[in-house]
Formats: sequence, C-alpha cells, structure tokens
Amino acid sequence: MPWSNQNGGGGPWGGGGGKNQGPWGQGPNRPRGNGTPPDLDEIIRRSQDRLKNLLPGGMNSGIGIIVILLLAGFWLTQAVYTVQPDERGVESVFGKPKDDVSGPGLHFMLWPVETVELVNVNEQQQRIGFSANDRQGEGLMLTGDQNIVNVQFSLLFSVIDPRAYLYNVAEPGKTLTQVADSVMREYVGRRPAQDIFRDNRQAIAQEVKEAIQTTLDRYRVGVVVNTVSIEDVSPPREVSSAFDEVQKAEQDEDRMLEQANQYANKVRGQANGEAAKIREEAAAYKNRVVAEAIGESQRFLSVYEQYKKAPDITRKRIYLETMEKVLSSSKKVVTDTNLGSNSVLPLLPLNDLTRPADKGAQQ
Repeated sequence: MPWSNQNGGGGPWGGGGGKNQGPWGQGPNRPRGNGTPPDLDEIIRRSQDRLKNLLPGGMNSGIGIIVILLLAGFWLTQAVYTVQPDERGVESVFGKPKDDVSGPGLHFMLWPVETVELVNVNEQQQRIGFSANDRQGEGLMLTGDQNIVNVQFSLLFSVIDPRAYLYNVAEPGKTLTQVADSVMREYVGRRPAQDIFRDNRQAIAQEVKEAIQTTLDRYRVGVVVNTVSIEDVSPPREVSSAFDEVQKAEQDEDRMLEQANQYANKVRGQANGEAAKIREEAAAYKNRVVAEAIGESQRFLSVYEQYKKAPDITRKRIYLETMEKVLSSSKKVVTDTNLGSNSVLPLLPLNDLTRPADKGAQQ
C-alpha cells in the first residue's frame, strides 16, 4: 500500500495503528519512538487521493474545490440579504410567511428553505386612466346625466403592513388599481358632468379616497391611501369640438351674468343713494316743520298768556298788526271822507301813484 511505512503499520499515514496509537504510529500525547518526522508532501498527496475518491467521477481535486467554493459563495449570496431604509423584508419558510418583519440592515436566512421578499414602504403614486400611445378608453366613464367623460386621476399610498400586502391578495398593485378605478366610476356615475369638470371635483376626490380606503381595509391589503387627485377630466375625442362649443357658451353665459350682476349692483347702489338722500331730506323737512310748529305754538301760547293779562290792549295790538300787514300790500288809496268830495281833484291819477310802489316791490 502507498501509505505503508517501514514499521508496516496499518494507519493511513504509516502509523502503527494499534491500540492507543495515533495516525503517525504514536500513542496519544506521547512522542514517536523512532523520532522520524512525517513526510508533508506524502500527507498532501494522500489527502488529495482521498478527496478524489470522494468526488464523483474522480475529477481533479482543484476543480472540485473551486466548484465547492463557488457553490458555497452562491449559497452565501442567497442566504444573506440587505434591507434598505425604505424597504421591509418578509421571510417565509417553505412559502409560509413569518410573523416578524425584517427592518433596514443586513440579515441572514437558511436558503433555500427560507426565502425573503422586499416591500417598498415609502409613499408611492399609482396613476389610473392614463393610457399608453395617446389612446383614450381606459378612463372613459359614464356620468349621472348620461354623459361620457375621460377621467385621469392618481392616488398616493403607503404600505403599512408588508406581510398583509404580500400574502392577503394575489396581486396587490393590480388590486389597488382595480379598486380605485371601480370606486371612481361609481362616484362619477352619481354626479352630473358639470360637477366632475369644474364645480365639485375636490369633494368627489375626497369621497373616492374614503371609499377606496374602506374597501382596502375590508380586503386587508395593508395599504393606507394618503391622497386622491383628479388630474384631468376631458370629453371623448369624437365629441371634443362640440364640448368646446358648449364650454364656450357656458363661459359666455357666466360672463354675461357677471356683467348683469355688476350693472344691477351699480343701479342698486344709485337707487340706494337716492333713497337715502330722499329719506334724509324728508327727515330734515319733518324736523323743520315740527320745529316751526313747536315755535308757532310757543309763540301763540306766549301771546295768549299776555292776552289773558290785558285782553283789550292785546286785541287792539293784534288788530293793528294785522291791518298793517293787509294794507301794506293793498293798492287802495285812503282819503279822509270828512273833507268832502270837492276836496279831491277829479283828475288825480291814483293808479299812477301806486305804480312806483309796485315797481319797488317787484325790484
């Protein structure tokens, strides 16, 4: 045998191989009796022979070692994985997920018995109704007033339960898209087209967000919807020109209504100003008339008080003052009748005597 030595021992490296003897012909913890050192080259050669016998087909030992190292490296690359800060890892044993979720960092698993799937937990955007190659059709929806509109919207969502996101539904991304599209079609079908185009778009987006979240919670997808935004609403391409005309007419209607409101406000303001002026004048006239009446009544009362003290004198004074007012504007000529009619010249121009007084009064 190639491993037999001069002692003819039975060990694989020439030792005695007897009881309490080591592989080099010595007992445990005892030096060799003959003091001969082992042949290192022969030991290496014998090890290579034994390894060659273990390898299939007796291939070269160097190639076998390289293959083993490659297999070990490949296994190590599969068994060790890294989770990024925006990711979470879900490990599974023979396809059954573990309860724990791997956080950011370096992790180890027993591959291929254990596998891992990484899930992005950052906020993501899902756009719905945007068809490729500029083709419409995916976002066409029927409104409550029997109009067809093309709705393009997007939603921002985050994964809060990676385990549920991966294993509760078969295709979570596709499920999210289908749920969002179905809910949007339902709410668009309840509203007239005018609400979708301009009037109530924000309120519809909020209602759609809440309905999508309710449906996803019922499916236990492990996703939270942060925002739903209706980005564009347009008519189908076949009727876009007619729709533009309708929109233009509605804009003209709004413009004319605005102008009418401005004119009405202007006229209403002028009328209110005139009414306020008339009310102020009426109030001033009222105050003046009341003040005059109060003054006249007080004067009358003062005269009456004097009249009660001396009725004859007061009556005579009132008579004289009244006659003075009456005769001051009269055109009569008073003559003394006691002188007789012969004392007055028959040709006395009485009318001419009164003219200067009339002119002076007129001036």
